Amino acid sequence: MAAIAGKHVKNFSHFIGSAIRIPLFPFSRLLPCPFSSTPHKRPQLLISPSLITHFSSSSITDSASSNYLSVRIRCRKNFVDLLSEALLSFGASSTSVDEEHVSSSSHEIYVDTTFPDGEDVSKCISYAADSVGLKEIPLYEVTIGEQHDWLKKSQESFHPVKVTEGLWIVPEWRTPPDVHATNIILNPGLAFGTGEHPTTKLCILLLHGLVKGGEYVLDYGTGSGILSIASLKLGAALSVGVDVDPKAIESAQQNAALNSVEPEKLQLHLVPSNIAEHKFSETYISGKENFDIVIANILLNPLLELADHVVSYAKPEAVVGLSGILSEQVPDIIERYSQYLEGISVSTMDDWACVSGRKKRLHSGS
Repeated sequence: MAAIAGKHVKNFSHFIGSAIRIPLFPFSRLLPCPFSSTPHKRPQLLISPSLITHFSSSSITDSASSNYLSVRIRCRKNFVDLLSEALLSFGASSTSVDEEHVSSSSHEIYVDTTFPDGEDVSKCISYAADSVGLKEIPLYEVTIGEQHDWLKKSQESFHPVKVTEGLWIVPEWRTPPDVHATNIILNPGLAFGTGEHPTTKLCILLLHGLVKGGEYVLDYGTGSGILSIASLKLGAALSVGVDVDPKAIESAQQNAALNSVEPEKLQLHLVPSNIAEHKFSETYISGKENFDIVIANILLNPLLELADHVVSYAKPEAVVGLSGILSEQVPDIIERYSQYLEGISVSTMDDWACVSGRKKRLHSGS
């Protein structure tokens, strides 16, 4: 969301945010909305990795002097999550929803978004609405703000996230609540990158139970690098992260440095964004059946499209974890991957799921 979000819709991970466009993967067919009319009450903030990269590479003076477009969009409650993430795929820098102050009797909610100054807001909203199956373009209003003010406000909204006992994800500008815990320090590019998104937590919890020490891990759609970094902090010997978004690779490199990850233990590779080319990206990820654990936190369609490719990198009996999917999409994943995996299990959190299983020996060398 980490993620390939996005990534990635987008940014569920970087894979999605960069690879998916309506002609390839129309969200309206692939992501039927599972949410009830009363969504979970929580503040939600998603940030495009390109925005974080912009701030990290610009001076405060430069940031303060440039403007952004603040857009408030009125949306039906049962589409708020999908629309928020789809907007990031089509040009929005961030989206936020404060559901704590919404009447339970209301069927609508406001999505507050930001766009770079000069972005075609109307086209972005139109594409995003169409991708999630909305028949009409939502009503919206546009104002102009200053980026520095927005960045400060957004940073204040991020807090350390406790994944499990002794394991925290901590924004770079925050103090770790437990200095003796395993702390993953991040300059997050999006909500899942901070550990806020359920799919990130599910994947880290899976890694927490699998990594015993010395494993080789493939992070298929690395995004902010959170899963690669987590695996190394838990004891893996090597983690390889791949993504289609160059900004994601930059973000992962920066986050690796924040965590003092040794360069030889984390390899990051940019791979083709075109699905057809992606299947032939062996030159980017060296060696089939080299990995003890393969994690793909992306989205339903690329998971289905690239199933044989994802599994091919796992050793026989290695664990393959698949996430970035909604709970009601689990049957599609199990049907697709049952030919490759055995002992399949499902973990869920809110409306999201992570499917995992061990690679069958029958498919060794496939």
